[in-house]
Amino acid sequence: MSIIIKLLTVIGLGIVELWAAIPAGIAFGFPPVLTGIASAVGALIAAALVILLGDKIRKRLLKKMNKGEKSKGRIYKIWDKYGVIGLGLISPLITGSLLGAAIGISLGAVPKKLMIWMSIGIVAWAAILTTIGTLGVAGFHLLRG
Repeated sequence: MSIIIKLLTVIGLGIVELWAAIPAGIAFGFPPVLTGIASAVGALIAAALVILLGDKIRKRLLKKMNKGEKSKGRIYKIWDKYGVIGLGLISPLITGSLLGAAIGISLGAVPKKLMIWMSIGIVAWAAILTTIGTLGVAGFHLLRG
């Protein structure tokens, strides 16, 4: 398999799920930095698409339904407490960038601010997970002798 196909596979997996992209990059034998970057690029593409398209769809739906008010259910209480910063930092790990961005847009996050915090969260988690994965594989090889 050519390196381009492997790289596109890691980016594609990053679009779907960061947790799948990093092990694939490691399995393909990519250097850790390339694995982290390719995984993060995929996740960033996913977040950007959802944020850009989702905001337009949300505005259309709100206009048709003529409802702009949030109900004060549990999810909104969490949103009020942690906001876009908390969502952007934790969602790449917990829900994935696609769902995290969709949640942010549906809750009325400002797209630019959501993209900034999602980007920070994606890059941070890609670096952390790539480091953990790389160290785990190195430890395994060390134990095997």
